[in-house]
Amino acid sequence: MTVAQCAALVQGGDPDRFLSAMTGDEGARARLFPLYAFNLEIARAPWLTAEETLARIRLQWWREVIEEIFAGAPVRRHEVAEALAEVVRAADLPRALLDRMIDAREEEIGGQHPRPLSPFIEGTAGALMRLSAQAAHGAPDAGLDAMASDLGRAHGIASYLAAQPALMERGLPALPPDEIAALAATGLDSLERAKTSRRTVPRAALPALRAAWRAPVRLRRAAARPNEVLQGVLETSEVRRRASLLWRTLTGAI
Repeated sequence: MTVAQCAALVQGGDPDRFLSAMTGDEGARARLFPLYAFNLEIARAPWLTAEETLARIRLQWWREVIEEIFAGAPVRRHEVAEALAEVVRAADLPRALLDRMIDAREEEIGGQHPRPLSPFIEGTAGALMRLSAQAAHGAPDAGLDAMASDLGRAHGIASYLAAQPALMERGLPALPPDEIAALAATGLDSLERAKTSRRTVPRAALPALRAAWRAPVRLRRAAARPNEVLQGVLETSEVRRRASLLWRTLTGAI
């Protein structure tokens, strides 16, 4: 699958990450879009069918793809798998994080809130941010990985809280306001830690790290108005959403 095809998938299914990736150059986009498309594939698996066995089979299929990639074997023909293999091998991405992403999605099978929630956030948005930061930078970097972990946690919490109205429509129970407030506080703490490392971050990694650009506003709103999160208070206008990313891109902020 070409990078353009991966980009089209991400544009339709994950528009925030699509826009943040587009702030990078062609090389960065070529490394980010296959990772984001892979994330979409496994994120959809628990929700495409009510049959838990079928959902697990879909995730197992991706486990086998990861096995092929790291065994150096030809990767099965698939619109995302081949592009993912190129990125993983070129950037020497760690297998443990890819496996962790798949493991985390199993927690959603059966239509329930993953419990405990923290490992789920670390295994989804956290792992993806760490992988994408390394892919964009092109090499492992301990400082970058720590910052990506903090940003990924903040992004994951903010996104999970923003998704609550949709998850409730799917039959999941409402998160209590005290849990929402605690999650928001954890996310804001993670953002503060990430800020302390900003000056040491390789510039090449910024398009990946900017995937968390909506987290600050969402987390502040959730912390201030936890009782309104289930009514969609975390969303902003399209104009403000895009303007926020543009400001970060022009100023070099994350």
